Amino acid sequence: MKSFVEYSSNSDFSIHNIPFGVAVFNKEYIGCCTRIGDQIVDLATLYDLSYFEDIEGLIDNVFEAYTLNEFIELGKPITNAVRLKIQELLLEGSILSKDEKTIEDAFYDLDKVKMMMPVHIPNYTDFYSSIEHATNVGKMFRDPANALLPNWKHLPVGYHGRASSIVVSGTDINRPKGQTKPADVEKPIFGPSKQLDFEMEMAFIINKNTEMGESISTKDAEDAIFGMVVFNDWSARDIQSWEYVPLGPFLAKNFGSSISPWVVTLEALEPFRTASPAQDPEVLEYLKFEGDKNYDINLEVYLQPENGEENLISESNYKFMYWNMTQQLAHHTVNGCNVEVGDLYASGTISGSDPKSFGSMLELTWRGQNPLQLKNGQERKFIEDNDTVTMKAWAEKDGVRVGFGEVSGKIIPTV
Repeated sequence: MKSFVEYSSNSDFSIHNIPFGVAVFNKEYIGCCTRIGDQIVDLATLYDLSYFEDIEGLIDNVFEAYTLNEFIELGKPITNAVRLKIQELLLEGSILSKDEKTIEDAFYDLDKVKMMMPVHIPNYTDFYSSIEHATNVGKMFRDPANALLPNWKHLPVGYHGRASSIVVSGTDINRPKGQTKPADVEKPIFGPSKQLDFEMEMAFIINKNTEMGESISTKDAEDAIFGMVVFNDWSARDIQSWEYVPLGPFLAKNFGSSISPWVVTLEALEPFRTASPAQDPEVLEYLKFEGDKNYDINLEVYLQPENGEENLISESNYKFMYWNMTQQLAHHTVNGCNVEVGDLYASGTISGSDPKSFGSMLELTWRGQNPLQLKNGQERKFIEDNDTVTMKAWAEKDGVRVGFGEVSGKIIPTV
């Protein structure tokens, strides 16, 4: 496929992608959009000009909304049809390619839009599904010979997080403050976190509502997943180590998480399916699945100090995940927990076996024992004020590239 819109060969937003997002156009109005190369396409205008009139079930202009929720709730028969129609319209020689007036009205240069949160997120769950990450953390904080807790290989461990503090890429994050208990003091102290960290993750977004008591099987899970984003689960390690017993993360996590603005559909990721790691021992029946349920998605993390250069500090891949999305959703709902359109489920930190593929500062510096050396001569054990962390994700195979763009956030001083 070749588009009439020109873009570079290494663009995340090729004709094979067709992601969905929400933008402010020319500082005037908000609407749903897609992207090809560095062109943002206003889908509400395309709808008004009858470019989607042959799609059965698309009876209202859902693209005029401030989020994608109404659109993705239409379900895959309609959302897939819209994606394929956009793809067709963007091809060389298409009707749209010859409609200069519509191109002028509906196409915007990247610098003429501001990306917004793509969805309203009613509920957020964070999993803990990378065996390498879980093993590394277990070695640091527990018995290195028994790094994984007994339940870890039997179920996708997770916790319910805070949806209200998830923000779109480019939003500054205030350094959190709270209680910590350094090893050399008798009582806990209060103040800004001194061990602020990122966690490199992916997340998937739900396209349906279910009733309480209803479960989603591994077989049906993909029909309930609209697409994926890149996710930074900011974490205050010193606050976390003091508060997490017995109920797990709280103030160490809920101060902020960052997502990329573009939702990439599972259909766009279809060519990049790959097998999951072997699971031993055998999982219970409700967690069994058939076929390739993981995805070969490259991941990078960059750290940029204030007025300094970017430093590539981690290179990993989503295919390392021990528990896949279908298992995560099946486990989440097996007890009858209902889901809602826009719900977001994060993977947990994605780490590989190579130290360069570790997905957090906690692992990269081994809890601060081995500081990272930056290009400007500075060291980093954890994230400092005015540091910017940027994560990028893309899949590439046989000349086809589908990417997510990036999620970026700057840590600013405690309020």
